[in-house]
Amino acid sequence: MAKQDELVFLPLGGVGEIGMNLALYGYGPADHRQWIMVDCGVTFPGPDLPGVDLVLPDIRFLANERKNLKAIIITHAHEDHYGALADLWPGLNVPVYASPFTAGLLEAKRNFEKDAIGEVPVTIFKAGDTINVGPFSIEGVAVNHSIPEPMSLVIRTPLGNVIHTGDWKIDHEPSLGPLTDEARFRQLGDEGVLALLCDSTNALRDGVSPSEKDVSESLRKIIENAEGRVAITTFSSNVGRIRTVAEAAEAAGREVLLLGSSLKRVCDVAQDIGLLEGVKPFISEEDYGFIPRDKVVVILTGSQGEPRAALAKLSRDEMRNVAFTAGDIVVFSSRAIPGNEKAIQDIKNGLVEQGVHIITDTEALVHVSGHPRRNELQKMYEWTRPKVVVPVHGEATHLTAHKELAEQSGIPTVPRVRNGDVLRLAPGPVEVIDEAPHGRIYKDGSLIGDFDEMGIGERKKLSYVGHVAVSIVLDSRYDIIGEPDLVAIGLPVYDDEGEDMEDTLFDAAIGAFESIPRARRKDIDMVQEALRRAVRAAANHTWGKKPLVTVFITRV
Repeated sequence: MAKQDELVFLPLGGVGEIGMNLALYGYGPADHRQWIMVDCGVTFPGPDLPGVDLVLPDIRFLANERKNLKAIIITHAHEDHYGALADLWPGLNVPVYASPFTAGLLEAKRNFEKDAIGEVPVTIFKAGDTINVGPFSIEGVAVNHSIPEPMSLVIRTPLGNVIHTGDWKIDHEPSLGPLTDEARFRQLGDEGVLALLCDSTNALRDGVSPSEKDVSESLRKIIENAEGRVAITTFSSNVGRIRTVAEAAEAAGREVLLLGSSLKRVCDVAQDIGLLEGVKPFISEEDYGFIPRDKVVVILTGSQGEPRAALAKLSRDEMRNVAFTAGDIVVFSSRAIPGNEKAIQDIKNGLVEQGVHIITDTEALVHVSGHPRRNELQKMYEWTRPKVVVPVHGEATHLTAHKELAEQSGIPTVPRVRNGDVLRLAPGPVEVIDEAPHGRIYKDGSLIGDFDEMGIGERKKLSYVGHVAVSIVLDSRYDIIGEPDLVAIGLPVYDDEGEDMEDTLFDAAIGAFESIPRARRKDIDMVQEALRRAVRAAANHTWGKKPLVTVFITRV
């Protein structure tokens, strides 16, 4: 008896979290499915991951499915949707489809990063295009978002059509790019939509997202009325916002300076494909000091408190050719990503100390989200009339709110899924039928591995309790020769009695060694463990914490 074909959805990232979006769609019998991947993103580490640069989805599930993975399609070039591609693609080596802007940013990023892998070949795929991959026919549909060339995907299969929205919103007056294609979505609804996999980011917010045009007008007024310099920090990929600021600056008779490597890369790509056509050339940092304060606007990186970004350096007055003066204005044309609030506040404090006036979205309409609010979600339901809505792209609260909204809107089936769930979309009941391996891997410098492989657990311990290294040399009679050495890193300098901490721990180590009978000192492993325990106990007695301790014993 022939095994039944199934259409399944398997998220390996981006469900139950913001970021690290990676979705798999599978078609075929359970033991021989063919797959496509939609997006391949990263998330960013918090303070609980010291030293880690990026967090990537764990794709070990694909180790046994590599020959069945037919393509990777990228919906847009935000890091949480494409940022892991360069690192994970070499292990997959399958065709990649993306828009010209996304392809350009991927290449620019590869050229910039010193540890980058080789070229990732990309086939250009834009809204309005259709590609056929295995049993899938995939069409791009234009949507509006806070980056050039985003698209939703229509995934057609013999068992039904699926719409994967990616990131989107409804904006009738965007600053750049086409509108979300209502007419095409309505046509798809007429054709029949089995399932809508939909952005949940703003499912907790009523109404509709404000238009980018409103932000443009607000920024124009700020620039027009400012008496000194105006600096605007925003997400570097928001080319529409950058163009808006540049045009407002030109209208006010001001020059524009770009600060930040990622911002410059984005603008280079945008210029290459015509997205900044007509915008006056930007000035150099060397020109900045010769331009009157009321004749310049700075667009710069650092809206999320990144310590090495341009705004952070300016808040510490660390840039050679660029500085602020009391009375200048800094506009945060962005929202704080959860977890970044403290770093952003530190930058604001540094700017205020310099006499800079700060404007955020609480004082003026200087930022709007690129994601749909509840009324926009209902519009998408109305246009596409899906039988199934699967909330994705959000944390638990967002997914739950989206599920409740879809159910209240009359959607017949609204399953709740988590990363790793294999959700059968057809045929038969829509339900989770299996769980796939999933999780996170970590990029640290040029290396990538799991939590243990990257030594993150030990690193976290080091950040809390420090490290002590003890080194002794033994002669042929197993007595200490020379002067033993002890170095404590990350521990208090003095113990609870005001004595040197290293001296206290040194005495504990020597005391432990001398208490071991000479005959037993031949067991080097036992001696190392005895000294390690003694040092930890001494530290705990005087400090209340047990450091990591490494003991080196050499015989001569």
